Amino acid sequence: MEFKNIICTSLDKEFSDFEYCFLKSKKRTYKHVYKINTIWKSYQNKKLQVKPAVEFTNIICTSLDKTFSDFEYCYLKSINRTYKYFSLKVNLFKVPITSVKINLALYKRFNGYKPFLYNVTFDACKFLMNRKSQPVSLYFYEFFSSVSNMNHSCPYDHDLIMEKLTTDIINHRFTKILPFPDGDYMIKMHWFAYDINRAVFQIYFTKK
Repeated sequence: MEFKNIICTSLDKEFSDFEYCFLKSKKRTYKHVYKINTIWKSYQNKKLQVKPAVEFTNIICTSLDKTFSDFEYCYLKSINRTYKYFSLKVNLFKVPITSVKINLALYKRFNGYKPFLYNVTFDACKFLMNRKSQPVSLYFYEFFSSVSNMNHSCPYDHDLIMEKLTTDIINHRFTKILPFPDGDYMIKMHWFAYDINRAVFQIYFTKK
């Protein structure tokens, strides 16, 4: 048997590359693969980015009574292909607020977005006093509780903020805590104060 050739090809030179790869001949009848050395590129202590199963596609924030409250900002930001987050801030103009209800519904796209599994209305003030009393509300509340100042019961005498809710949080809850089938989803929330619908929040995302 005689070696004739070797070929080493890097398919992703940002991740790794061959420092050298060659066939060495000592004499006409003796050849050997001298050495193949692969360089694994350093990412300067950054974790390799793995595309999450859940990806944000859009958010919509609508104030229905701008004399009562309005969105100072509400945006979705893409840092790179695998990392997105959204942030919002609601300015409250008539504080303190002592009565809050929320209608939360999950939709899945089947030739248009259709109701899917959950549609709950709950008293937010009472829920935040005893969160374990409503498991469905708690499941969705924990989507954003770690990045929001909406973490106490009424009254609310300050603006409401949610900063940098990432796909990682949604991905964990939608795939590990309570797995959902693949598809396009929307979470729609109506926010009521004193039994009047004041704002609507919609977040769209895809699970693959």
